[in-house]
Amino acid sequence: MLLHSHKLSGLKTKKVLFEDNFPALDSGTLEYLKDLSSGRKALEESINGTSFTAEVIKREMSGGLTSQCQRDLQKLELYLPLLENLILQLDKIEDKNRVFRWTSELRLRWSSAINASSMLNLGTPKFFQINDLRFELGMFLFLYGALLRERALEIIMSQDLAESCTLFRKAAGVYNYLAEDVLPVLQPLLPRERPIEVMTSMSNVMKLICLAEAQAVTTKRAEQRASSQNLLTKLHYGITQFLLEAGYILKSDVDLYNVSNRLVDFISLNCLLHQARSQKHVAIELYEEGKIGLAIGVLRDAVSNMSGISPSNESWHAVFSEEKSALRVILKRYEDENGFIYLESIPDAYELPSLEGKRIVEAIRYAPKRLGRELMFRI
Repeated sequence: MLLHSHKLSGLKTKKVLFEDNFPALDSGTLEYLKDLSSGRKALEESINGTSFTAEVIKREMSGGLTSQCQRDLQKLELYLPLLENLILQLDKIEDKNRVFRWTSELRLRWSSAINASSMLNLGTPKFFQINDLRFELGMFLFLYGALLRERALEIIMSQDLAESCTLFRKAAGVYNYLAEDVLPVLQPLLPRERPIEVMTSMSNVMKLICLAEAQAVTTKRAEQRASSQNLLTKLHYGITQFLLEAGYILKSDVDLYNVSNRLVDFISLNCLLHQARSQKHVAIELYEEGKIGLAIGVLRDAVSNMSGISPSNESWHAVFSEEKSALRVILKRYEDENGFIYLESIPDAYELPSLEGKRIVEAIRYAPKRLGRELMFRI
């Protein structure tokens, strides 16, 4: 499995009341705006950690859900269709300046979970204000993808690998929707200071991370089923390929220069980890084919690549130490056998077989719910 990254759902936001800023022409529209504010308030309290509702009441209100992550997903699935419908209705109004004034008065403000400099003095989050409802939609969709991903990680602990994989693929679909349908319109309007979550390229990075995690779960299932070494080699290196692509976007896009080091490390360390696991399966396959010299060369290369890598994160360090130990145990056994029995020469690094990856997971398309509810405003 992949190393676990820090929570990307750690966003914060400020209070918003839609009915105070959008002048409703009829009672139905006013009630709609109040429902929108109520739904947002429930999310505000949850993500800001300002809810004082007792656990038993939270569980009862959510229909018996015990996971906070599930409860927040449930709230988002009620709020997002209302928000998207409001945006569609406002887009129909010809007086764009008036709509901009209404939206500006909302003072939509969000913090970032992945900006390297997202904290002010004394550990308080830095808030970014962008006067566009697509900013609000983009941040809540980013949160929705992050929570789907976190729920997938929760389920892994219970060994429900099939459902976990599905949730990672759904999260990838949310980020793909963000990158292709929501954020491109917003990009020209963004101020210089903005949360990285609203950058189109960041959504592409997140999509690739989620697909890598989905493939990691699939690979775990393949290992449990004792699949062939060849397949496991390709699946592990497929994970590396997803992450290499994500890392390339981070390095090549100047708008992502301020991404947190922890996320950058998460990507680069997982690339290395799954490359090593791919090499391990290559070596085992070569050994089974009687090519022990090549197998030793591949293992030495894997050990060399991981040498000197010592993640500061305690759980990551433990995973790397375990992987290095496993590689060294196999390498020593092969070297001992070769020294006493086979006496094969060990090839140089450039003579080793190239790794071949196979990507077998795809994003599950995110289809927003269309309410088609007409709203009337005083112009």
